[in-house]
Amino acid sequence: MMSRPRPIVPKGKLGKTMGCLQLVLGVLVIIVSTLSLFRFYSAGFLSNNGDICRHFYGMKDVSGFDINALSARVGEVLDKMANLQEKLESVVRQMEKNKDLAKTNIPRSEYKKFLEEEVIQPLYSAHIGLRQIRLPKVEGIRNSTLKEEPLINSFVVEEIRKYITPKENKNGNVNIYGMERVYNTIGHSCVLLKKELEEYMDYDIGSYCKDDWPLAQKLMINGCDPVPRRRCLTRASKLYKKPYPINESLWKLPDGGNVRWANYKCRNFECLSSKNPKRGFSKCTGCFEMDKEKLKWVGNSTLPVDVLIKDVLAIKPGEIRIGLDFGIGTGTFAARMREQNVTIVSTALNLGAPFSETIALRGLVPLYMTLNQRLPFFDNTLDLIHTTGFMDGWIDLQLMDFILFDWDRVLRPGGLLWVDRFFCSRKDLDDYMYMFLQFRYKKHKWALSPKSKDEVFLSAVLEKPPRSL
Repeated sequence: MMSRPRPIVPKGKLGKTMGCLQLVLGVLVIIVSTLSLFRFYSAGFLSNNGDICRHFYGMKDVSGFDINALSARVGEVLDKMANLQEKLESVVRQMEKNKDLAKTNIPRSEYKKFLEEEVIQPLYSAHIGLRQIRLPKVEGIRNSTLKEEPLINSFVVEEIRKYITPKENKNGNVNIYGMERVYNTIGHSCVLLKKELEEYMDYDIGSYCKDDWPLAQKLMINGCDPVPRRRCLTRASKLYKKPYPINESLWKLPDGGNVRWANYKCRNFECLSSKNPKRGFSKCTGCFEMDKEKLKWVGNSTLPVDVLIKDVLAIKPGEIRIGLDFGIGTGTFAARMREQNVTIVSTALNLGAPFSETIALRGLVPLYMTLNQRLPFFDNTLDLIHTTGFMDGWIDLQLMDFILFDWDRVLRPGGLLWVDRFFCSRKDLDDYMYMFLQFRYKKHKWALSPKSKDEVFLSAVLEKPPRSL
């Protein structure tokens, strides 16, 4: 015989339970109505206030409040309340249909679990959602005309809301920047990546962070850059040892125990060999093999697009002191330049392998950033920008234009732009050449070489003009 469905509540408790559920539903309705009326009244929505009307009808004297974000937040709360009501009504219907309540009993622990998970937690979540809604302030915030802090209603996780809320200086003083408050920065795409960002910022303050750097990198690459700061403690490898001394570290593969390998396909440096097809990355083949790395930029090559470091430094004897290597690698270009007393900062992303960690363990400086970001250098400060292996023929021309103008900004007059083995399809070559030539830099090197039947290499060493206006 088929067993009958297990009832939710015994018959003796049916009347009391149904009464409690009806009471809960009634209380929910009262809470939602009261909170909504209170918040609308406190914001002036129930008074004859022209400023509120002007705000919602888009007058020019009101800015800063995102009505769409508020609407979305209210919608989330209403959905939670509707789901809770539907669950409770479903339980009541099931209880009414069940005719064998007297034969079974529900354990007290199970009844308690049902109330906690199906009633109390959803109700608490909806309650918190209501409390976090920020309505516009008619009088403005502080001495400004801003009606609401930007982005507040776009996020639920409280730590994000605390981060993006401007921080007032103590005692109302003006800080070193001449401001009354500090605004933490956040990338505009963070709103589009709300789920991922809220997952990243969901942690216990002061505890250890999750080993979730790939999530942070995903946010960065997708335009949520800069990623918000966090108030948790970064994990290190359990096998961490002190790095090799500088006279050894430049050309010695680091100790694998100093890397957290959990989020890579490989679990050691040996696995990253170019001979391993399952190493987890395709760019910069051979970057983790020091015997091959030692040959770069110092050995003669048959390709006309290959340029040696000594030839570039000879263009400006003694003038190349600091620079940027914008590419993907393990810091070999910076290591070679260090031997020439030139300080190079290397951009790095961990695209399938520990590039950032390796650069740092070699005693060099990794700059963890994407193409999306403005360079963190002041105007006219760098002697050299070198780029290879990263920005190639896949890149959109307008994006490349913004990047090159930013590079032009940070290069000093007389500084060198070294384009190293840039490649693209032959049909796009004229467009990309124009991108480099539009700045009217002096050509010290300009060479083309076939990469394949349909692709071509371009290398160039270009000098920025003075532009002393």
